[in-house]
Amino acid sequence: MPQPQGAELEAVRERRTTLKQKYLRAPGERPAPPTQGVHHVAFVARDVEQTIRFYQETLGFPLVELVENRDYAGSSHFFFDIGHRNLLGFFDFPGHDHADWVETIGALQHMALSVTPERFDALRAKLDEAGIEYLGPDRGVDNSLYIRDPNGLGLEFYREELGRFEGEPLLDA
Repeated sequence: MPQPQGAELEAVRERRTTLKQKYLRAPGERPAPPTQGVHHVAFVARDVEQTIRFYQETLGFPLVELVENRDYAGSSHFFFDIGHRNLLGFFDFPGHDHADWVETIGALQHMALSVTPERFDALRAKLDEAGIEYLGPDRGVDNSLYIRDPNGLGLEFYREELGRFEGEPLLDA
């Protein structure tokens, strides 16, 4: 997709600066969030077994539940433990013809998952061994690996502590 340039790029940057000044509050001035956090995010799987093998066997996330979807007869709803008491969920919808993933408004661009330096290195070695393509240190971002799962979902394995971005704390401790 074409990136803005020249005057258009400057206008985009000015708009971001205006929004930041208007809405961003310092850590001590922010209200407490109204929720306890993410219980689970749920996506549509093309193939249940392929998705389970990828997340559990390749990435190491334990499958913790596999049940029938309460809203659609025959559909599976399954969850993986992605750490820190967070769940990654999937549905399948037998009989539905779903289009492939596209990057568009309302779609997930990617989900960033925090990993330790040791896990980052082990994951990179496992991806190399399995022949799974990724973007990462080769593009000048040495603390991220970006992949697509079998359903097209973008995943980033981010070598950074939770609540921090590029070494800077975003959340109160």
